[in-house]
Amino acid sequence: MVSLADELERLQSLHERGVLSAEEFARAKGRLFSESARTDSAHGLNRLRRSRTDRVFGGVCGGLGQHTGMPSWGWRLMFCLSVVCFGFGVLLYVLLWLLMPLDD
Repeated sequence: MVSLADELERLQSLHERGVLSAEEFARAKGRLFSESARTDSAHGLNRLRRSRTDRVFGGVCGGLGQHTGMPSWGWRLMFCLSVVCFGFGVLLYVLLWLLMPLDD
């Protein structure tokens, strides 16, 4: 797979040789960065793991805390509030417990 830096270098070369206009170069560069951002966010979701150390039940809140930087108690509070207020917190927690792999 071609790296982002290699692709930018290729676009710059085409622009310098006059093959791409300034507008075409800017559009291609923008498209390249937007594709890169989408791929990075998809890889970020694949890194989501349940915690082995910061756990009360299944480690879901600990894993979410590690991934987002929010404390795990904040995630626990949000799940508890969603159970009390909306009723779907338990279902969401169980789904995440089943779908998130355990941290290595």
